[in-house]
Amino acid sequence: MDKRTINKLLKLAEEARSYSYSPYSHYGVGAALLTKNGKIYQGCNIENASFTPTICAERTAFFKAVYDGERAFSAIAVIGTGDLPAFPCGVCRQVMAEFCDADFVIITANRDLSTVVVKTLDEMLPERFGPKDLL
Repeated sequence: MDKRTINKLLKLAEEARSYSYSPYSHYGVGAALLTKNGKIYQGCNIENASFTPTICAERTAFFKAVYDGERAFSAIAVIGTGDLPAFPCGVCRQVMAEFCDADFVIITANRDLSTVVVKTLDEMLPERFGPKDLL
């Protein structure tokens, strides 16, 4: 993935992070999801006092895109408010496995973009369970 696209997605993820509702953890996360046809969907984490209904930024972006009929994705950028890159949780990785190929690009960054890590879904979730396993 070219540097220009990575930077654009990181900027949009950073913008999405500003909408985070995270009064309990104080850890805001933003995501920018790129479809294969070039559309970008943003998402932020949204917490809840009972914790279980909390949703990550990545899933917010995916669910918005799926609602709009999207089913093919190229990359996602995720940025948090911590000193370390904001890697997707296991549940988010499993959602990615539902909709994305092994070469789906996951870009993670820390709050000031001083550390950026780029990996594929296959690197982050090897031997994943997905729709192909149900056939």
